[in-house]
Amino acid sequence: MSERKMITAALPYANGPVHIGHLAGVYIPADVYARFQRRLEKEVAFICGSDEHGIPITIRAKKEGVTPQDIVDKYHEIIKKSFSDLGISFDEYSRTTSKKHYEVSQDFFSTLYNKRKFTEEISEQYFDEQANEFLADRYIVGTCPNCGNDGAYGDQCEKCGSTLSPSELINPKSMLSGNVPVLKETKNWYLPLNEYENFLNEWIILGHKDDWKPNVYGQVKSWLNDGLKPRAMTRDLNWGVPVPLPDADGKVLYVWFDAPIGYISFTQEWAEKNGKNWKDYWQNENSDLVHFIGKDNIVFHCIIFPAMMKAHGDYIMPTNVPAFEFLNLENDKISTSRNWAVWAHEYVEEFPGQQDVLRYALLSSAPETKDNNFTWKDFQTKNNSELVGIFGNFINRVAVLIHKYYNGIVPEGEVNAPELAEITKAAAEIKNFLENFEFRNALSAMMNLARFGNQYLQTEEPWKTIKDHPEKAAHSLFVAAQIAVGLAQISEPFMPFSSEKLLKMFNVSQLNWKEIASEKILIKTGHQINPAELLFSKIEDETIEFQIQKLENTKESNKKTNPKANPMKDEIQFDDFTKIDLRTATILTAEKVEKADKLLKFTVDTGVDVRTVVSGVAESFTPEQCVGKQVMILLNLAPRKIRGIESQGMLLLTNNADGKLVFVTPDETVENGVEIG
Repeated sequence: MSERKMITAALPYANGPVHIGHLAGVYIPADVYARFQRRLEKEVAFICGSDEHGIPITIRAKKEGVTPQDIVDKYHEIIKKSFSDLGISFDEYSRTTSKKHYEVSQDFFSTLYNKRKFTEEISEQYFDEQANEFLADRYIVGTCPNCGNDGAYGDQCEKCGSTLSPSELINPKSMLSGNVPVLKETKNWYLPLNEYENFLNEWIILGHKDDWKPNVYGQVKSWLNDGLKPRAMTRDLNWGVPVPLPDADGKVLYVWFDAPIGYISFTQEWAEKNGKNWKDYWQNENSDLVHFIGKDNIVFHCIIFPAMMKAHGDYIMPTNVPAFEFLNLENDKISTSRNWAVWAHEYVEEFPGQQDVLRYALLSSAPETKDNNFTWKDFQTKNNSELVGIFGNFINRVAVLIHKYYNGIVPEGEVNAPELAEITKAAAEIKNFLENFEFRNALSAMMNLARFGNQYLQTEEPWKTIKDHPEKAAHSLFVAAQIAVGLAQISEPFMPFSSEKLLKMFNVSQLNWKEIASEKILIKTGHQINPAELLFSKIEDETIEFQIQKLENTKESNKKTNPKANPMKDEIQFDDFTKIDLRTATILTAEKVEKADKLLKFTVDTGVDVRTVVSGVAESFTPEQCVGKQVMILLNLAPRKIRGIESQGMLLLTNNADGKLVFVTPDETVENGVEIG
């Protein structure tokens, strides 16, 4: 394996925050791998940035009534801060609207154009005559031909999951104007992917059958078996990197052409800041290129981007593309549009100082080979039973006992104790697992060392042997201290915040992985440690119930046909309903109540009698607007005094779309006293 690691993480769309699905499926595993490679003393460039072009951005902008630039500026900062808060250690986190990225992606396109790698093709695309725009697939909606869903997009039906083309939709309409679009000819530049089939077969199918993940290898093999077709690398849009050709007005680079080039442009930005040569990472065979992505991005990173780089001629191919499956939330698919997610920035706010708990929980449930599930109860169990009950408990006992019996000075012990082999064993296992992208197994190897430490202390019982066998007590705490420092060292890729606390607690420096795996003694006799500090705290049921209730509220909100509607009140029985006496009535007189800006006093003919009703509607109606109006009245509401006036009933009102009060009235004039129900 190379001493140089070019590690990329999929560019998140800057049309919303990142959620736990993104974190578990891409960013936390990528960060663990990057941190681990640094501990191996490899030359690491860990690169990412916001994907700020594409249809999701423009759709969000239109919904919010702002510009696409407003959207990406807002979410780029939110995403960048979330990654920083959770310890994602990017060497560079940039954005595809940067000047550098425009230059690099346009130069890449020009190189392919000058090498005649593109074909020019005229095709018919849907066009909105009123908006005077060609329509990207996501701007066309219609009826799905497979399931009948009326809200299917031009590229996919989100109800049945079918992949579609705009021409397959029944009754297609433009999302811009609502009109039926027309077909219009347009010219675009295509990359003939079919010309790269032999290269892709040789490189992936023959070269990576045994070392790439089955989900990646299988999906690529399926695409190649079906045969590749030319794919447009430009689009008729007004948001994106402009195509650098004189006859390409109104055209931009296809987002999946410019986005992966972001890895290159961001690396160049980082290299310029740090005195590095970016070509060492992208154009040198002694560099390993590793893409961390979700499974929905496999085709772009394993077929389209490699074909682009092969066409360019100067770039190395990925060594590995460890694509993860999807993470569900409480047994339901995470959905940004339905707000069914745990958002990274909200977690940081609501669980201050507990970033490593989320990192640990998501790594232990990482969807490495199949879709997995996150539940708040499982999150609580992992924290309370594993991080608090096993890891934190062992560390605390070691530090407290050394301070109690030896004033914080590591006692003397046997340097060849067999138990110390568990540290090197854990370090070797973690190394093997991480080099094979097995993050859950690597995490388990770390936690198994903490389990061993707990069991060792429980067996040795130094708090008992200190009286009659002080040498034995000293030895057992010497060994326990080695294990604790071993955990401080090997936990860093997984839980960097906790590792930093541990290193300070035991007053030691960070070692490289070779030193951890080879050194028997990680902390010497006579070494002074600092006072014990709690690493993790128990998460109470109330905290978890609050999070579960948030999701329940989201679920209820998603059922609403009117998002502004208040939740339903408590259920009543039919017998309760029959007690309610609703009647038609007519307002005979209306006047303002003295010294009460909101109250009007009504005389109302209920058909049963004429009575007085006081109502807080003066800010919405003048007395003159109310006289003669037929209304609904709750007749048998118990009378109550309002500003000294006895009010005998309640008039029914509601709010219109503008939030203004309106009376609930019958559609036609009827006699007063008619019962409603």
